Amino acid sequence: MPEASRRQPTLDEVAERAGVSRTAASRVLNNAPHVSKAKREAVQKAVRELGYVPNATARALATRRAGAVVLAITDDDSALGQDTPFYSQAIAGVTAALEETGLELMLVLVNSPRSRAKLQQILRTHSAAGVMLMGRHSDDPLTDQAEQADTPVVFGGRPLNFEPRFYVDSDNRGGARAATEHLIARGRRRIAAITGPLDSDAGLARHRGHLDAMAVAGLDATRVVHGDYTEASGTQAMQALLARHPDLDAVAAGNDTMAISALRVLTATGRRVPDDVALTGFDDYQAARHTTPPLTTVHQSIQAWGREMARMLVAVVDGGQPSPLILPTRLIVRESS
Repeated sequence: MPEASRRQPTLDEVAERAGVSRTAASRVLNNAPHVSKAKREAVQKAVRELGYVPNATARALATRRAGAVVLAITDDDSALGQDTPFYSQAIAGVTAALEETGLELMLVLVNSPRSRAKLQQILRTHSAAGVMLMGRHSDDPLTDQAEQADTPVVFGGRPLNFEPRFYVDSDNRGGARAATEHLIARGRRRIAAITGPLDSDAGLARHRGHLDAMAVAGLDATRVVHGDYTEASGTQAMQALLARHPDLDAVAAGNDTMAISALRVLTATGRRVPDDVALTGFDDYQAARHTTPPLTTVHQSIQAWGREMARMLVAVVDGGQPSPLILPTRLIVRESS
């Protein structure tokens, strides 16, 4: 067969011959960092055996794919606000981890049909090396689409209705149980809860942890109002609880933002914290240390959460199969309880 008419091997064939993912093969061909020696040698051997020569256009596209990863947040603009700093801390952790690899970060806030379509296109066309997907409402159909995509995806937080292959989360249930057990150990018996959104795994897990502790102690667990992690919802929930249960003696809030709002309501209505009503939060935001009194809360390292999510994605992009990771939480006891 004349040389000019011979079909050129494809990148997919190189990856198959080398026994690696297409993305890993692309990263080797473009001298991208953070590729194992074994994978690099396998790809180079496959290139020699197949006689693969990328054209200029394909190399430019491969370089772009190999050099960028996406952090997609399926939430609204308020999620990045100062009153709920979870995402800003997670982004800081992701950025720190990627600085070690040379990969660039692209942030996509999925809060409109246009931004949703953009993320779906990224997943479908491999226009990024990988995607980290975060969001409070984890029953979003986009989570299913992401799990089925060929593009490597790591979930920040376990989705509500299924367990993906790759995710990083915190021990939400255990942390919330510890907070309520602490209130019970302090002699509180009329304990109320302000939950996070129950259409997210984190919100539901924290509520279940509270229920676990109440059930073991044989206490009434019906003093509950649901919030959405925001300052406004914490205020409204605390007002509703006082109206329905004026004799409550403790409140376990689903995050620090709602707990701090609840503290303001308790103070404004003449309840002394912790003498009349003990209070706990969850997350250990910096603001929790500066309330009056300082807030007892469950600590999770949000920046570590972001770092581990990015590191897991790099491992998946390189063809690895890392196990899901649940980060520990711990109770920080301060004067509010």
